[in-house]
Amino acid sequence: GIGGVQEAGELALLLRAGALAAPIYFVEERTIGPSLGQKNIEQGVTSIQIGLALVVIFMLAWYRVFGIFACVALTTNLVLLVALLSVLGATLTLPGIAGIVLTLGMAVDANVLINARIKEEMYHRGLTPQNAIHSGYEKAFATILDANITTFLVAVILFSIGTGPVKGFAVTLSLGLITSMFTAILVTRLMVNWVYGGRRIERISL
Repeated sequence: GIGGVQEAGELALLLRAGALAAPIYFVEERTIGPSLGQKNIEQGVTSIQIGLALVVIFMLAWYRVFGIFACVALTTNLVLLVALLSVLGATLTLPGIAGIVLTLGMAVDANVLINARIKEEMYHRGLTPQNAIHSGYEKAFATILDANITTFLVAVILFSIGTGPVKGFAVTLSLGLITSMFTAILVTRLMVNWVYGGRRIERISL
């Protein structure tokens, strides 16, 4: 509502001269420190621990020995993901923590697909345990690859058009997909071959 440059200049002079002094009354004063962000990070880490514990309990109860394989792979996946984030110098934020939690879900989903396929090959198609394990991993791989590729493409889009927090989530999710593919397929297969490979077996604990 200022009429022109001259009026604005006069108002500026009055303000600088203190002619329009107005008293300030402190109604409320708050100080926000780094403890707020630290609390959020701690709650995020707690959510990862609770989620991991629930997944481990379910996998052990439902898949027994193969559940142990899945839990070892899941823990390895989490360690690899944190290691990669450390190498890249990434800062752990709440969106990043959300990406880690989603990665754990994606990783255990791959193990569930593999175990379910092995069960189907053994109990419904009548294959021997060794053949069922080989066929289960081979047939589940295509499904796992398709699911991870589509999710990876979404993460790339989020990174390309998103802002800071969204990019952090996308980076964590992308790295998590890579590590989960490695652990869910290669690490578990290595453990299965170590336990059941090279000998005749009549049944497996699954």
